[in-house]
Amino acid sequence: MRIRLQQLNTIVGDIKGNTQQILTAYRQACEQGLDLLILPELAVSGYPPMDLLEREVFRNSVYQANQQIISQTRSTALIFGTFTNNPGSGRKMFNAALSCQDGRLLAETHKTLLPTYDIFDEYRYFEPNQTFAPVEINGCLFGITICEDIWNSENEIIYHVYDENPARRLQQAGARVIVNVSASPFSKGKAPIRLKMLQNHARSLDLPILYANQVGANTEVLFDGDTMALDRRGNVVATTTMFESSCTDVNLNTDDGTLTPESPFVQRDFSVEERTFRALVMGIRDYLNKSALPPRVVLGLSGGIDSALVATLACEAVGAAGVTGLTMPSEFSSAGSVSDSHKLARALGMKLHEVPIASLYTEFSRVLAPLFTGTPFNVAEENLQSRIRGVLLMGMSNKFGSILLNTGNKSELAVGYCTLYGDMNGGLSVIADLYKTEVYNMANWLNDSYYGREVIPAETLVKPPSAELRPDQKDSDSLPEYDVLDGILRRYIEEQRSREEIVRDGFDTAVVDRVIGLVDLNEYKRRQSPPGLRLSAKAFGIGRRLPIVQGWTRHGL
Repeated sequence: MRIRLQQLNTIVGDIKGNTQQILTAYRQACEQGLDLLILPELAVSGYPPMDLLEREVFRNSVYQANQQIISQTRSTALIFGTFTNNPGSGRKMFNAALSCQDGRLLAETHKTLLPTYDIFDEYRYFEPNQTFAPVEINGCLFGITICEDIWNSENEIIYHVYDENPARRLQQAGARVIVNVSASPFSKGKAPIRLKMLQNHARSLDLPILYANQVGANTEVLFDGDTMALDRRGNVVATTTMFESSCTDVNLNTDDGTLTPESPFVQRDFSVEERTFRALVMGIRDYLNKSALPPRVVLGLSGGIDSALVATLACEAVGAAGVTGLTMPSEFSSAGSVSDSHKLARALGMKLHEVPIASLYTEFSRVLAPLFTGTPFNVAEENLQSRIRGVLLMGMSNKFGSILLNTGNKSELAVGYCTLYGDMNGGLSVIADLYKTEVYNMANWLNDSYYGREVIPAETLVKPPSAELRPDQKDSDSLPEYDVLDGILRRYIEEQRSREEIVRDGFDTAVVDRVIGLVDLNEYKRRQSPPGLRLSAKAFGIGRRLPIVQGWTRHGL
């Protein structure tokens, strides 16, 4: 049996467009003589549809699209992810995989394990599966699972320990092949964990695994695809191109379960920096395309590492002609902040305007002087500069229809080392889930490995980080060195470890207390920040839900 696994880049809510993608993929499979096409989870609605699922007109549109797809099938079988109506008690829908052929529905398989952690909230909408039966297609029994069903108790962070193993139940019911239709998001460490998980299933079940995952970005959630086929020994037989719409074909011997590849093997073993780079470029591009925005962006260039990296990513995503930078020196700016910005812009081929803000800052200060009489220079005056820059950038964004890219990193966002209505402005926060040390790692990788030349200026890479909002300011005046800060933050945010556990890892108690206090204090800032592209197992945003007003962090730690 010739089988195609295809990863689609769907748009949440674009039922007509997604249906057309599915039917186009299906027609191509038919024309090329495939016997079965397998597509990802919730391919009709896009993933994650969130509270669109509460709208009856949206649900009915998906149900109609399901029938349209089924009716157009011919001898080539199709398995695709969608949701279906629950006519009984409980939640109104099932997260489902539909198997169809010759214009009729062969089987409707429901998702068993409904994740309710991190960005996932499926139990809010869907009723879980209760029965297990393989689906017969062309005489072969396929055990169909949906995303979390195959991730049971095997993930980056174990939030739930499930007592049900759907793949095992289907094997016991006679399945000869395990299929998983998935919308499993990307994270920096996900690819090797995903492979190990699939290999464990293949070996423990003694069955081949066919895995079809979504690709693309929907708002902040990124999907790498990484669709693949594994034989019963856990060997990867076929792969797709990660971060792109692509497919791979295998030939299944239905007598002995062996898989033979029919497509070229595609490399999937990239460095963390390269995977993250590809994810961010895809995230910017899809955010614009799927929002029907023109491929134009604007950002502030400070001569620092964060804005340099975001500018580089933006040029890769939309082309240098679509990227405009503003460098906005004040009386506290170093000469390098301007010259390094110009050097970067020349290397990338992007536009750069120099707009000094000293006169604007002087005027703001003059207007506020009667109100500030008798008070020392402090954060109020410092942040005026950031807010002036934010106003100028938003003016450019509004005038020319270019989305403003925020350039803040995770380290700064975590401890509130950023200015509301200033450098926190933007329509998309590109590196909000990259720690400062990771920003440096990616910048060095870009120069050394991706470009093979100096694109991000060497001066930018070696100068001490500074907000340049007061004379001779350095980040280290206010924060621990970034390798220390990021070590504490990673343990507290991603690993969710306690104060005592972090201290036992060798960090100074006073520093740990201060960092944790800053993280918790600045939740109110993060609630007002732009959506940030998700790169880790615990990013700020929809997957991290903490109260702003609370007493635990003052008393419990």
